[in-house]
This record gives sequence, C-alpha cells and structure tokens, in this order.
Amino acid sequence: MFTKILIANRGEIACRVIATAKKMGIATVAVYSEADKDARHVDLADEAMLLGPAPSRESYLVADKIIAAAKSTGAQAIHPGYGFLSENEDFARRVEEEGLVFIGPKHASIAAMGDKIASKKLALAANVNTIPGHNEPILSAEEAVGIAQRIGYPVMIKASAGGGGKGLRVAFNDKEAFEGFTSCRNEARNSFGDDRVFIEKFVEEPRHIEIQVLGDSQGQVVYLWERECSIQRRHQKVIEEAPSPFISEATRRAMGEQAVALAKAVNYQSAGTVEFVVGKDQGFYFLEMNTRLQVEHPVTECITGLDLVEQMIRVAAGEPLSFTQDQIKRDGWAIECRINAEDPFRSFLPSTGRLVRYQPPETTMVQAEPQRFGVRVDTGVYEGGEIPMFYDSMIAKLIVHGRDRTEAIAKMREALNGFVIRGVSSNIPFQAALLAHPDFASGDFNTGFIAQHYAGGFKAEDVPHDDPLFLVALAGFIRRKAREREAGITGQLPGHEVQIEHDYIAVVNLGGGHTERHALHISEFGGALGEALVQVGDRPYRIVSRSRLNDVRITGTVNGQPFTAQAERGTAKNPLAYRVHHGGLSIELTVLSPRAAELLALMPYKAPPDTSKLLLSPMPGLLVHLAAQVGQTVQAGERLAVIEAMKMENILSASQDVTVAEVLAKPGESLSVDQPILRFA
Repeated sequence: MFTKILIANRGEIACRVIATAKKMGIATVAVYSEADKDARHVDLADEAMLLGPAPSRESYLVADKIIAAAKSTGAQAIHPGYGFLSENEDFARRVEEEGLVFIGPKHASIAAMGDKIASKKLALAANVNTIPGHNEPILSAEEAVGIAQRIGYPVMIKASAGGGGKGLRVAFNDKEAFEGFTSCRNEARNSFGDDRVFIEKFVEEPRHIEIQVLGDSQGQVVYLWERECSIQRRHQKVIEEAPSPFISEATRRAMGEQAVALAKAVNYQSAGTVEFVVGKDQGFYFLEMNTRLQVEHPVTECITGLDLVEQMIRVAAGEPLSFTQDQIKRDGWAIECRINAEDPFRSFLPSTGRLVRYQPPETTMVQAEPQRFGVRVDTGVYEGGEIPMFYDSMIAKLIVHGRDRTEAIAKMREALNGFVIRGVSSNIPFQAALLAHPDFASGDFNTGFIAQHYAGGFKAEDVPHDDPLFLVALAGFIRRKAREREAGITGQLPGHEVQIEHDYIAVVNLGGGHTERHALHISEFGGALGEALVQVGDRPYRIVSRSRLNDVRITGTVNGQPFTAQAERGTAKNPLAYRVHHGGLSIELTVLSPRAAELLALMPYKAPPDTSKLLLSPMPGLLVHLAAQVGQTVQAGERLAVIEAMKMENILSASQDVTVAEVLAKPGESLSVDQPILRFA
C-alpha cells in the first residue's frame, strides 16, 4: 500500500480523496493554483504544492508540474479526481512512465473508451446494446441528411470527442439534420480540435441511467448497481439517485451484466461508469463509458456501504477485490443534489464572490465511512472563503440516505431548508422546487423534465409551497421574541417603555411597490420555552423553537410537526424587514404594529432607476470581448460583449436595435454584478 499520494485536483473531490487517504493512514499532497492558495483542500492535506496562476491551463492542466510535484514530495501515486486530467490518456501514460502509479484505469482503457466512435465499436463486439446509427465519421451535411433518413427521425448528431453538452444536436427533419451537422462540426473543431461527427437514433422519453463498475488487476469486474441521472439541465446533471425508480430487476441485472462485459473487454482496472440511455419501453442502449470517479459516486456508496475512493486506491496498489458480485448489497435509497453557485432566477448565471455565511445542514454521515441513513455534505469551501470565477460553480454536494425513496426525498427537502449560503447566489430554490414537483415525487420523469416544466426559465412563482402562510407566522413569532427581549432592557425612559403587543400587521413585499397584508394575533407566548400561538387571519400556528434571535437557521415544531427554516432581519433596502426562507420559497416582509402599518401605507413608492439604456453585467466575471464601439448601431440579436465566468463564456446580445453612446468597461476588466458595460443613446 502507498504511504503518500498526490491529488491532482481541487475543491470537494480533492477533499473527498483526502478523507479516505487519512482513514487508510496514507499521507496526502495537495496541489493548488494561486487562486486556491487558501482553499480547503490545501488546508486538509499534509503537504501542498503551488502549480501556477489561476487559469486551469496554467495550473491544474499542466501535467509536467503535477508529476514534478509528486516526485519532489515523494508521493508514489496520483489520484486525478474528476475533470481536469482524469480522463487524459497521455497524462495516465506519463504518470506510469515516470515510475508513479495512476489511481485510475490504465491509459489503454482510457483511450479505448475516450473516443465515442471507437468505444461504440468495442461495445458492439462485446454484445452490449447500442443505439442504431452510423458509426463512421460523416464528411458532409448532405451525407448526414441521407444517413438520418435511413435511420429514421428523430436522430442525434454528436461530436466524437464531445462532452458537457458541446457538439450535440437533435434533428427531427432534413433541414435540422443539415444545419445540426454543420453546427456540431464547427463546435467540435473549436472546442476539442476534433471535427469528427456521427449520427444515431434519438431515443424518445429517454432516461439517463448509469452503471457503476469496479475492476481489479486480476481480471475481476463487478457492478455496483445503477444511478438515475435523468434530472438534467442542458445536459448537466442536477439531481442523482440510487437506485432508479424506473427500471425493473430484470433490466437492472441485464444492464449490469453488459457493463461488466464492456469493462472486461478493455481490461478495466479501477472505478468506472457505463452510461446508458433507457427508453420508455425499458430498452437500453450504451452511450459512453466514463473512465474515472463520477461526481455522483456518493449515492452508490450509501446504498452499498462501500468507499469507492478506497477501492480505487486498493486496486491501484495491486490488491484484488475483497468481495464478489453476490456480496454487494443494495440497501435503502440515496439522493444527491448538486449545490452550485448560480442564480436560478437570472437564467442560472454564475455567481462568484465571498461566502459571507456558509452553514451546511447538520450531517450524520461522513465521507469515507460506511455510515448510512442520514445526511452527508461533500464540500471544498468554508465560511469566509471565495468562490473563484476560474473553475466550475459547485459549492457542495448534498447527499441523503433513506430507507425508501419517500423518506429520502423528505430528508433532502429538510436538509435543503437548513443549508445556509450567503454572499453568493445558489440553486437551492430550484432544487427545492424540483423535489416538490409531483412528477419527480412519483418518479415520472425523463431527461426532458426540466426543459418541459421550466421552458421559460425558473421564476419565483415556480416554487411550490404547501403552506406559504407559515413563513408569515414564523416572522411574527420572531418579531414577538424580539419585542420580549427589548422589553427587558434596563434603563428605559419612564412612560416610554417597550410595550408588548399581541396584534401585528405583516406587510409582505411582492415587488414593484405591491404588497400583501396579513393580520397577526400572537398569544400564549412562553418566552423561556420559545413557544407561541400565532394566528394568521383564521389559520393557527403553534410554533415552538429554542433557536436564538441571531440564528439564521431556525429549527422547531409547528403544530407538532418538525421544521427547519431560515430567517434574518434587515435587507439592503429595509433594515426592519425580515427575510424568511422555507421549502425553496423566500419572502420579504415587515411585521409592524397596526398603527405603524397604517402609516407605512402612506409612504410613496420609490421606483428603481431606469437602466433600459445600459448594458449591465448579469454576473461577476471577466470581460473578454467587447463587440461594440461608440457610435455603432447594433441590431437586435447582435453580440455586444462576452463575459467569462466559471469556465463558461456568456454572450450578451442586444435585445433591440440600439446605438452605442458610451463604453463604460474595457476588455480584461473584472466586472461585478450589474456593473454598466455600455450606455445606449
């Protein structure tokens, strides 16, 4: 067994590998860029080596620097995590040539599965179900149309070297096939330097289901059941679960056996994932093999009780698997939500900056331990740390394990309620809405779920809530506790002491100067017990909570049922307002005495400034290109600027015909949210 390993990655996956290494008594070496000098993985590792500047191409993607770091620190092996160099066959080969061990599959296996056309041929040879299609590179758009006609529409046009949603189009007719081929080829050439494109049948109402496999150097390969990964947004997974609520035992076994057959065909040694698309008739077809650890591996760890990182390390050290296929259990139900730094209410634009508050929900499961039936958080950040613009947007992975799917969903919804993130926006409201959707609860979904239900984007009104008045009642309860404390302050001016009221008016801010009012009556208040009966109109809420007034996370019971919510006083525009969050819903309201509410109604509404003649940055990021100059007339739809954030280029286009009057930002400048870039005449 190794005594020291280097982790060629960052963020939560680096922290995850370190957790297992520590459990196994293995010393760890972290590598980091200048942007990550204060990162959590650097602090957790036994040693840390600087790679270079913030951009990945100058740090985490430089194989020479990583190998040099391993040699200089005496590390015997390198774990690549996922992303970056994890599926780079040249890197895996270099590691082995330099006398180190690559904690992952052999470079030949990576090469065989890394090319979509080659891997499909291998799958066919191994008797793995493959989607009908044309597996040779297509040379022209005309040829693509002819092939699509023979296969039968709809078809999927894919770049051989594609990934992450790039180089992918679906065509339902000749015109779309012609245009889709051209777009895919150009996108593939620009993104991957490889313009080979192929076509296959598009499976309708598809599910994305993947099989986790594990092989050793003695030729043993097993499958660790499946993961349901159909909840995707723009081909990026959002929620994953294990097992799948859709497939039968017979389908599950058949998929597992075919995944093992494919892994054996390429002499696979490590953890890997064989991805399938499954149709509504449970017909399944091979998509691709990911020759690395997957982001969503924790849900498999929950239901099997196995530590996949530990298994990878043991296999890399030459140990045989210590269990057989029939010894792998499947216990309970696990769900993972990816918590990302993005604003779901602003088209999921990246959100970078400092984590002013970061309080994950209370955990009962930890990384690298076979504890189950609880809550686990895999993260690479901490309160006060930065979410940099240079890397992906993941803040954390929230994982729950229940005895069945219903319990797992309930646990996840409660855990999301208690996940406190301030300073950057997160996709927690979106996750909460997905979990509350009746089609998700029933398991009736496919990969088109988000596109179907949120075709116009995600809006505040898309967040369902069983009882939104509970949020109003909770604000009233907190306000009543605050008044109780204020009344106990000594030295109050005689005749002007704080009076304890029982009746209040809750004024909910609906935006745009519109409000909604609710009469509150608070009685039976027990300050020491943290209990009160709050009447919102004719709805009674008996709230019991020992949480303190300065706690953001509020826990307790309401009408005898446990709850977790978030509440804080003071907003940028109203220091007296409360902001309450529960079940993905967020409301801003002020709780006032009836007389104060009467006076508030007389206050004029101050409209926000008119920004219609400005191009504002929708996110923090780097202005990499400015396509307009002073005096230039730009037509609707034309490009104005390009902002780079979290490895993605975001194009800002004109929404109408405009003339540029002034340039307010320069290429190369780091922009903040809503910073003006251009002013129009």
